[in-house]
Amino acid sequence: MDTFVFVAGIGLVFWGLTMLAIIDIITKDFGAITTKAIWGFTALIPFVGWLIYLIFGFKRGIRKKHQET
Repeated sequence: MDTFVFVAGIGLVFWGLTMLAIIDIITKDFGAITTKAIWGFTALIPFVGWLIYLIFGFKRGIRKKHQET
C-alpha cells in the first residue's frame, strides 16, 4: 500500500506540473498556432514535457491581456 501511495503521489505531482504548463501555453500568444501546438504537444510528453517547456519555452510568447467588457 505504501508503494501505491508513493507512486500515486509522484504521478499527481507530474500531472499538476503538466497542467500548469498547459495553462501557461493556453494563455500565451506564440505568434502562430503551429508554434503553440508544438509547445502543447511537448508539454504532454510524460514526466519531462513540462520541464522541457519550462526550460526552453516558458519565456517565449506573450501573455494575452485580459479584456474588460
